[in-house]
Amino acid sequence: MKKVAARRFAVGDPVTWNSEAGWVTGVIIAVQTEDFPVHGYIHHASSEDSQYAIQSDKSRHVAYHKGGALRLVGEGSQS
Repeated sequence: MKKVAARRFAVGDPVTWNSEAGWVTGVIIAVQTEDFPVHGYIHHASSEDSQYAIQSDKSRHVAYHKGGALRLVGEGSQS
């Protein structure tokens, strides 16, 4: 089975994702292309499967997600 390339985003892109609390919107503030630690947990990333740091518009909390969990705001999102 061929792996589908993950969606790529850039710093400054407005995105939305589905969290435990419902749909959240925010802005990408960093793109990680190598494994990185956050609060004692190693997040896995590569140039082919980046992780994105997103700052929530409402809470200002920073979340980390891969491109498959994100949608651009206004592209069929729930925001």
